[in-house]
Amino acid sequence: MLKSLFICCGLVFLVSCTDHLAYSKVKSTANGQWKKESIMEFTFSEMDTTQTYNLFITLRNDQEYPYNNLFVIAEFTSPEGASERDTLEYQMADAMGNWLGSGYGSVRENKLWYKENIVFPNTGVYTVTVAHAMRKNGSTDGLEALPGVLDIGLQIEKNP
Repeated sequence: MLKSLFICCGLVFLVSCTDHLAYSKVKSTANGQWKKESIMEFTFSEMDTTQTYNLFITLRNDQEYPYNNLFVIAEFTSPEGASERDTLEYQMADAMGNWLGSGYGSVRENKLWYKENIVFPNTGVYTVTVAHAMRKNGSTDGLEALPGVLDIGLQIEKNP
C-alpha cells in the first residue's frame, strides 16, 4: 500500500512539473565549442494564441568555459516576418568564481530568461535564433569559438 502511494505521488509530481512546458529543444555544439558562425535556430508552431508564455535560453557549460558572463544575440521572428533582435548578457559565475546554474561536478545547466509574458497572436511558424557575441576586452572582433559550451536550447513554458 505504501509503495503504491509513493508511486502515485511520484507520477503526480512528474506530471505537474511538465504541465507548463510547451516547447523544449536542445542542440549540441561541435566538440564542446560554440563557434561564432554556429547560429542555433529553433522553430515552433501551434501555440495557443490566448495563452501567455515565458521563453528561456538553456545552456550547458563545463569547467572549460573561461568567462563569468555570456553575451548572446537572440532574434525572435514571427510568422509574418517581423523580427526583434536583442543583445543579452547573463552571469555564469558568482564573484568567487563559482558556477551558477544547476548540476553537480563539472557540468552546469543554466535556464536563462529571454522573454516574459509573451503572447503568440498568430498561427504559423515562429523562429528564434541564438548566437554568441563574446569578445575579448578591447577587441571589436568576436571570438571564433567559445570553449566549454556543450549545448544551447530554447524552452517555452505556459504561464500558470
